[in-house]
This record gives sequence, C-alpha cells and structure tokens, in this order.
Amino acid sequence: QVQFVESGGGSVQPGDSLRLSCTASGFTFSSSPMTWYREIPGKKRERVAFISEGGLTLYPSSVRGRFTISRDNAGNTLYLQMNDLKPDDTARYYCFAPSQPNSWGRGTQVTVSS
Repeated sequence: QVQFVESGGGSVQPGDSLRLSCTASGFTFSSSPMTWYREIPGKKRERVAFISEGGLTLYPSSVRGRFTISRDNAGNTLYLQMNDLKPDDTARYYCFAPSQPNSWGRGTQVTVSS
C-alpha cells in the first residue's frame, strides 16, 4: 500500500523559513520522480517543486529562488526547504509521486501571517 506522511508545517511570519518532510512507502521511491503540491481551499492544486529520480529540479516562478526540493533515497524521504515565506504561500502542502497517481497523503498546513 502506497503511503505518504507529510510533516513540518506550522504558523510562521513573513520572511521565516520552514522545512517540510514527506516519508514515502509502498513503492520504489528511489526510482520515482517526486513532486510537492500545495492547495488552497477553493483553488486548483498547484505544483511547487519537482525532482527527478536523478536529482533534476524544477520550480514555478512563484517559488523559484525561495523553495528547494531534495530527496533522501536511503530514507525514502522527500524534503521541501521554504525560505522567505510570504502570505501567498499559505496552503496545505502534499507530496506526490507521478508513478502513483491515485495516492495522496493528508498534507501539512503552512500558514504565513503577521
């Protein structure tokens, strides 16, 4: 059974940093591209980071230069380092494997406000 457990969210002020983690199980993590998505209630889920199995990373312009995705294949863990957080980053964050399209975790909430 494929599972994702996200953690590391919280309530922070603008300019602060957070590091999200996602522990994956039930599939071969090391050979799977991975992504981070975020969702705001009433809006479409937005992809905020991608990492290939080989370590290639991609980001949308909204987070490029502030967010960094990384992976620990030995620990089946995906990370998202988020710096210089802004109120627009407030959302629930999920990790996702394109190779496992029907599986989502519960996400972790990030709230940025002053």
